[in-house]
Amino acid sequence: MPDKIEQFLRSNAGSAIAAKLGLVVPDLERYESGSGLPTGRVVLAGGAHSEAATLALREQIDALGLDCFVVTGSDSSAAFGEDGAEKCAALVYDGRGLGNAGDLADLHRFFSPAVRRLSNNGRILVIAEPVEAADSPERAAAQRALEGFTRSLAKEIGNRGSTAQLLLLDRGAEAAARTTLGYLLSTKSAYIDGQAVRVRAATATPGSNNEKPLTDKVVVVTGAARGIGESICRVLAREGARIVGVDIPPSADELRAVMNAIGGEPLDADITAEDAPAKIAAKALELGGAHAIVHNAGVTRDKLLVNMSEQWWDMTLEINLAAAQRISAHLLSEGALNDGGRIIGVASMVGISGQRGQTNYAASKAGVIGYVDYMSRDAALAARGITVNAVAPGFIETQMTEAIPVLTREIARRLNSLSQGGQPEDVAEAIAWFAHPDSTAINGVTLRVCGQNWIGA
Repeated sequence: MPDKIEQFLRSNAGSAIAAKLGLVVPDLERYESGSGLPTGRVVLAGGAHSEAATLALREQIDALGLDCFVVTGSDSSAAFGEDGAEKCAALVYDGRGLGNAGDLADLHRFFSPAVRRLSNNGRILVIAEPVEAADSPERAAAQRALEGFTRSLAKEIGNRGSTAQLLLLDRGAEAAARTTLGYLLSTKSAYIDGQAVRVRAATATPGSNNEKPLTDKVVVVTGAARGIGESICRVLAREGARIVGVDIPPSADELRAVMNAIGGEPLDADITAEDAPAKIAAKALELGGAHAIVHNAGVTRDKLLVNMSEQWWDMTLEINLAAAQRISAHLLSEGALNDGGRIIGVASMVGISGQRGQTNYAASKAGVIGYVDYMSRDAALAARGITVNAVAPGFIETQMTEAIPVLTREIARRLNSLSQGGQPEDVAEAIAWFAHPDSTAINGVTLRVCGQNWIGA
């Protein structure tokens, strides 16, 4: 069903009223072609005493082919022309040099004037170090303060379609951050907002910076016939991947239509069936082993807990969690997931914040996050360069959300900093970033694709 409120707010009459009431729905610039990276100026500033680290960061921004202007100190005026009226596409602030509460004044000195010069659909990245790396309680406090600052700033600029993220860099991880910088600065991350992403130190250096980084890579996607699964398949195929799409036999016609359109291979399988892991592993090995497995298949069976049948409980936990774990385990035991591979789960914001009438669904999706947390620390996987991550979608416009009662749906759409629902491709682009061969430093991340939910974010 069309979003009637959003349609009105985008009309000539509605937009005038919306602006006065602060109900503006920004037009998000999503990826269309090329790299999706900004063509305007990227302004890079460093907090006190972080010059060397900031220059290392600048090398990675330059490697992306961006127009990077480095600000000395916190005076950003030179970046915006003699009259101070020029706009910029992104602001990147390296806060790793901030060591105490007094140093945080540098945030205000830089951002207060610079945010005014940020274009619509602009990007803000704040760089911090993990708190556990701090050498004093004062430094730990200053670094954690950057997270509260970034999340709040994201809520101030969302009505312009702009986003802000915190990037936590392990020491010496600048080179490993290039793919992440490219994703978060690009239109591919349009619906990612107010998030904290950690880039871990990695020995691998970027070597796949091209338009099709997944060329010759086999990616298995479950629940591939429609909705978010279909979008995942199309985006990964665009990146060069050879897709093995898995879905239940009743969806065979839809699955084949999607696979035919992208040159993928359909595999009819109920992931809860006893033989499903073996069938998927055999197909992957037939094609030379899988680079990634994307566990997208899922269901909802909503009832208040007191009214929920055991069948609905078991079905939801089996499809959303247990089956995916069995498939991953079998792929690993059979050597069907190649070195440098990716295990990618689909969690949900419900698994983080909870939802009335969805105890089964919330448990299953929180379980996905727990699985990611544990498996990302597995030494055997680390030795093979295999990473484990997940996306946690918020309100994404699909057939599933169309079944939500009208009033609940209209409210849920705009309970985020960007005042609108996300699109399936927003989830798919995040998964493509996880699947990128150069994303080795991204491990144990559950990325919220929710436009910065106001609740549970």
